[in-house]
Amino acid sequence: MGSFVLERTIAAPVERVFALSLDVGVHVDSMSAHAERIVGGVGEGSMAEGDTVTWSARHFGMRFRMTSIVFDVDRPRAFSDRQLRGPFAAFRHRHTFAPVPEGTLMRDEIDFRSPLGPVGRLVDALVMRRHLVRLIQQRNDTLAARAERT
Repeated sequence: MGSFVLERTIAAPVERVFALSLDVGVHVDSMSAHAERIVGGVGEGSMAEGDTVTWSARHFGMRFRMTSIVFDVDRPRAFSDRQLRGPFAAFRHRHTFAPVPEGTLMRDEIDFRSPLGPVGRLVDALVMRRHLVRLIQQRNDTLAARAERT
């Protein structure tokens, strides 16, 4: 199973950063370079415990769909989402938020596994981890800009 952790300090209150992290519109904006759009589930606004959303996006020149569910919501400290259907054999994203003097420390813990056994493990090591890190950093750049602007 591939994994990585990203941390970022955002100059905004925890409540604002948490709320923006669950806003599907912020997510769509952050993934505009990949023509991401919502094709099912929560279509606008904030997600809550048990909500699902289906995303469609272009990666590596191909269009993918992924349906995710939000769970373990502990406002404003943490929540998780995981893939229900999509391109990964497994995908889980744990989001945590902690107040710090500068604002909010946001932490993303990602666990993922591509399909196809040994071939998938090779893809994860050579390509997928780096790609996912870039995606989460793009998302976090957009989220931070919104949170700090408000």
